[in-house]
Amino acid sequence: MTVTVETLEKLERKITLTLPAEVIQNEVASRLKRLARDVKMDGFRPGKVPMNVVAQRYGYSVHYEVMNDKVGEAFASAANEAKLRVAGQPKITEKEESPEGQLAFDAVFEVYPEVKIEDLSSAEVEKVSAEVNDAAIDRTLDILRKQRRTFAQRAQDQAAGDGDRVTIDFEGKIDGEVFEGGKAEAFQFIVGDGQMLKEFEDAVRGMKSGESKTFPLNFPEDYHGKDVAGKTADFLVTLKKIEAAHLPEVDDALAKSLGIADGTVDGLRADIRVNLEREVKNRVQARNKQAVMDALVSKAELDLPKSVVQSELDRLIEGARADLKQRGIPDADKAPIPEDMFRPQAERRVRLGLVVAELVRVNELHAKPEQIKSHVEELSASYEKPADVVRWYQSDNRRMAEVEAVVIENNVTEFVLSKAKIVDKAVSFEDLMGQS
Repeated sequence: MTVTVETLEKLERKITLTLPAEVIQNEVASRLKRLARDVKMDGFRPGKVPMNVVAQRYGYSVHYEVMNDKVGEAFASAANEAKLRVAGQPKITEKEESPEGQLAFDAVFEVYPEVKIEDLSSAEVEKVSAEVNDAAIDRTLDILRKQRRTFAQRAQDQAAGDGDRVTIDFEGKIDGEVFEGGKAEAFQFIVGDGQMLKEFEDAVRGMKSGESKTFPLNFPEDYHGKDVAGKTADFLVTLKKIEAAHLPEVDDALAKSLGIADGTVDGLRADIRVNLEREVKNRVQARNKQAVMDALVSKAELDLPKSVVQSELDRLIEGARADLKQRGIPDADKAPIPEDMFRPQAERRVRLGLVVAELVRVNELHAKPEQIKSHVEELSASYEKPADVVRWYQSDNRRMAEVEAVVIENNVTEFVLSKAKIVDKAVSFEDLMGQS
């Protein structure tokens, strides 16, 4: 079969398909006969419905199915014959005029682009590294201690300070009116933990039990409560109770309470180090991977298939609707979401996906079975029963496909880093974890 492919613009192509009308008619008749064997209709016994009645009832839908099937098969065969990599679904329309005894269709579609990647040795990639030091372990220990702190009421004449849990009544007014969420009784928070706005904490810090205080509070312009954002409220606060925090000592008892096998402080610190090093490794990997992907995109030249971008846009918008629905937004499925909000993200995802796929194909960077196995074992290592987690991954093809995708990304990252100009940058543990 000779296939003529017409180029419409950039990635858009057109193929004309022809099908013998007799083939369509024969297939419709064959399917109607099979249908007649089981069809049930009032006034007839099963299998005894006359063909003209079956055709009258089901002829249109069967004809539609046959046309879809046969045209789809013809298009797939023509695209394969022409060695075309079709992107998205073709738009197929029947031609008004066809050769005698034939049905003709125009199939308009896009093909995947040629991807040109420049010499990666000219790419510059910042490669970060970080270490887990004793200060990071001490900070984690402090967090674990705070999670297990207890509180005891302070004496009446002692003032509230950082780390104390206070119980207060408060009332806030804007233009003399109490605003929604601006009033509470027996409300508790820990001074210095950042649960309240800084001005609020500053006002309560230094107060004693039984004291009351009035003060103005300026809500930030970007405050999550839009009704009060950027406005000034007058607050009246009465401090009812102050409780001092007691943190457990860093000793063997704490280690045992945290499930450390040998029940020692050294064992606890070693366990924290292992967990932090795993987290540091993951974050360093993520940052370096992002830097590699940015470099790849900058060194690639290609046209984007509009149909693939549109599919990605649809996925992103559907995800946004699902997020709105999960947050309890009414009529989230009908909320107007402009495509332009997500178009840059969709285009980048498609561009990056095509560039990575080309790099993998040309350089044989596919995930090897042993790599996938090793990555699953690494993911499972931090759990109490790693073997059960391994089986959990292996029992689901979708989960294993996600693991395979990560391994391929890691292969691409290592490949690019081996070719590009590397700028090494050591970052602190705090900067890496966003704690600075």
